[in-house]
Amino acid sequence: MEEKSSCDGIHEFKLLLSCPSGLSPSQVSVVFNEAYDRIPHPDPFLEESIFEEWDARERLSSIYNRPKFRYGGYTFDVGNDPKQQPHVSLQLGLTDYRDFVGTNLSPIWERYLVPSEDDCIQCQHTSSPLGNGAVVETSDKKILVLQRSNRVGEFPGYFAFPGGNPEPQDVGIVSHELNQCRNSKVSQEMFDSIVCEVVEETGAPANSLTDLDDMASTMPGCHRGGFALYKLMLQGANGS
Repeated sequence: MEEKSSCDGIHEFKLLLSCPSGLSPSQVSVVFNEAYDRIPHPDPFLEESIFEEWDARERLSSIYNRPKFRYGGYTFDVGNDPKQQPHVSLQLGLTDYRDFVGTNLSPIWERYLVPSEDDCIQCQHTSSPLGNGAVVETSDKKILVLQRSNRVGEFPGYFAFPGGNPEPQDVGIVSHELNQCRNSKVSQEMFDSIVCEVVEETGAPANSLTDLDDMASTMPGCHRGGFALYKLMLQGANGS
């Protein structure tokens, strides 16, 4: 299931998968493998520009490099039995924040893309780290929105939902060679990390986020995409 929304510049987003009713941890699995790592671009100029872009931003922003999970695709299985729950398997590799800044956030980011209708092929030279985002609804039915610092490396000053990235280091992954982590543990990090992000960014205690596990699974991708998914979730809940 794919949906596009064309806006000006950086506001464009694409929904690669929509599950308005949410997914439980048992319905999400992960295949973590170096086959889903970024493929270096054959143009040496573009590869060198990654370091140049990072150096330029590092001088101006409070950023530091850390490993990230790289999104390399997914499979979605609805099964043949109507009683069977749908299942999503995320295909993840390893990347880092420097490559994200130097490819996805680069002023010349379009030059890293491969002409293809397949999103994974199109983005094989970009870092494309897996992010997470939560739409947090308060008890009085308000939606919580944050304003990003002007010192961050990604969209400084913009309004955004609470979120960030699942962290490989939090489950003991620093490289493929030193990976002793089971795929099931990586999968659980997808859910645990968003709770941590909300607690750290909003100060809301974890025990007050009773609905967040279900909500987080419907809010992947960029923040505008997250809002689109939130609206789909509400429509599904209202039966419309």
